[in-house]
Amino acid sequence: MKLVVGLGNPGREYAETRHNIGFWAVDLLADRWGLRFNQKRARSQVAEGRRGEERVTLAKPLTYMNLSGEAVRQLMRELGVGLEDLVVVYDDVALPLGKLRLRRSGSAGTHNGMRNIVACLGSQEFARVRIGVGEPPGGEDRADFVLAPFGPDEEPVARDAASRAADAVESLLDRGWVPTLTEYNR
Repeated sequence: MKLVVGLGNPGREYAETRHNIGFWAVDLLADRWGLRFNQKRARSQVAEGRRGEERVTLAKPLTYMNLSGEAVRQLMRELGVGLEDLVVVYDDVALPLGKLRLRRSGSAGTHNGMRNIVACLGSQEFARVRIGVGEPPGGEDRADFVLAPFGPDEEPVARDAASRAADAVESLLDRGWVPTLTEYNR
């Protein structure tokens, strides 16, 4: 069983914001794999099914970003998933818009959702796919920036990045770390 969690905030008012690009990526995976987010489990919307021989669960926590770890911890317990089977997809202001960065482990950086996941799991040892949303311009508040929608010239880049993040998750599941890191961390 693999658990792929996209981070974001529930509700229409957040759907198109920078903070929800993790939701965009898992929505794309659900579409590709013919899965539907038709269940609520562990304070998350989930889509469950198979991808080849592997059972997969896609999840979008409904706890709001800063409490994502509570939902992830509960999902892992209910599904019997270990840290080695978890992949978290999320936005990162430390990366330029559209840039991807995959890591097997590491700190949460300044991302409050990731900080909460690390705290709730008591570990940094899980896979993550970071999607760059860029730095706020001119000293704009980070919270305001990530809770704002992409500009018209940014949105196509962001949509492409979400698609490439979904590709990277598929590559991780199909080919493993070494070829995936080589391809996506250029």
